[in-house]
Amino acid sequence: MADQDASNSRRDFLRGAALLASLGPLVDRLSAAESPSPPATAPGTAGPAAVLITGSNRGIGLEFARRYAERGYRVLATCRNPASATELQSLAGKFPALTVETLDVTDHAGVDALAQKYAELPIDILLNNAGIGGGGENQMFGKLNYATFDEVMAVNAVGPIKVCEAFLKHVQASTQKKMITVSSSQGSIGSVDAPRLYWYRSSKSAVNMLMVNLALQLKGRGITIGLVTPGATDTDFMKGLPKRMLRPVADAVTDMLREIDRFDLSMTGQFVDTKGAILPW
Repeated sequence: MADQDASNSRRDFLRGAALLASLGPLVDRLSAAESPSPPATAPGTAGPAAVLITGSNRGIGLEFARRYAERGYRVLATCRNPASATELQSLAGKFPALTVETLDVTDHAGVDALAQKYAELPIDILLNNAGIGGGGENQMFGKLNYATFDEVMAVNAVGPIKVCEAFLKHVQASTQKKMITVSSSQGSIGSVDAPRLYWYRSSKSAVNMLMVNLALQLKGRGITIGLVTPGATDTDFMKGLPKRMLRPVADAVTDMLREIDRFDLSMTGQFVDTKGAILPW
């Protein structure tokens, strides 16, 4: 019976992930023209624009680090264990303006310490990318693992708001003034059609609400808050799904970069998909 439950849990988990691949834009845009990339050198400053990225050791975060480095940004690429992040270290060797830093978003003292270390650095784009799934076997009603709930919420919801709080002054001092969080359409209450991924979905709904609150809080300071989603992407999180159902990481990041570039104060608090359509809550 336990084996059957585990099999059903994995099937439901993969079915939920597969749903990401089939979700089209919920609101059509009349134009999806790509906006030009912001200049790598912030206007009116002597130095390059800067971006802080969490969860940069692999997948989407690693690709974000690569792209912003190629654009000429100063990149603070963070992850929990830089020593094992060989691809990220290789990028740092190629791009002198890319710095690898240790950061666990659940270690609030560590977040504060990193913010203090870079107290004088304006950060144009704060990019909350770190996240975990929690495993389908821990999110099956009747056998819910409540310790997993705490872990998933700590990384996916509490972590991003803590990073935003700690680096507020850095973003405030920058030119672009953007705080962007990588969320998921699985956190869209309006898109729920079947019970699955209790903890993961809840964490993404939670971070969405936290960022909407933050958008209201910081709009008067000229800071833009944005939420983006990569769709079903070929990362470790999606292992087990057929490749044909998954987007290459490079494509997902290209789409999210376009939306991040497009975000301005008039859009603050919006949650958009890879086509720029606003997702329902």
